[in-house]
Formats: sequence, structure tokens, C-alpha cells
Amino acid sequence: MAKMYENLDAWKEATDLAVRIYEITKNYPKEEIFGITSQLRKAVISISSNLAEGAARKTKKDFKQFVHIASGSLNEVESLLHISSRLNLINADLHKELKEHVDREGRLIGGLLKYLNDK
Repeated sequence: MAKMYENLDAWKEATDLAVRIYEITKNYPKEEIFGITSQLRKAVISISSNLAEGAARKTKKDFKQFVHIASGSLNEVESLLHISSRLNLINADLHKELKEHVDREGRLIGGLLKYLNDK
């Protein structure tokens, strides 16, 4: 049986972003395993997790709160990717690719919030 969150484009995009981040951070230096690697992975997982948890809530108000938390986690990912780029952990092309992914997710989360506000 499909869960409601599995139908959300924002959740699908968030899981795609999480998989990509995990693939990329495998190449981060070992000394970053408890630093930026861990923080980036936690933040990216938080996006889809909060969307899923919020979709299971009984009220629209609760759902919106979890979508806002997901949005905050997305901003955290974006910031950590910027730092990763400045530390040369990722190159400019990869940073651009990931930024486009983050921007798509941001638009989807914004659209979901608009839908929940209008509903």
C-alpha cells in the first residue's frame, strides 16, 4: 500500500537528492566523516523524512510545520554544499549540478506550502 508522501514530488526529489549526496560524500576525506560529511547526510535525510512525517499528521497545520522544517534542512544542505565547494571537496561543475537539484527541491517545497496554505 502506497503512503501519501510517496506521491509528493517534493518527497521524490528529496530522496533523489539524498541518494546523490550520499554518493558524493563517499569521496569526502575520511577526516570529515564526523564533520561536514555527517552533517550534510543528516540534513539531506531530514528533508524527505520531515515531508513523510508531516504527510502522516492529522492536521494541515502540523503538516505545514514539518514542511517548514524540511525547508530549513534544505537550506542547511545548500549552505554545506557551498562550504564543500569552498573547501574544494566538490568541484564547480558538481556544485552547480547540486545547486540545481537544491533549487528544484526548493520550488517543490514552496509549491507544497502554497497548496497547503490555499487548501
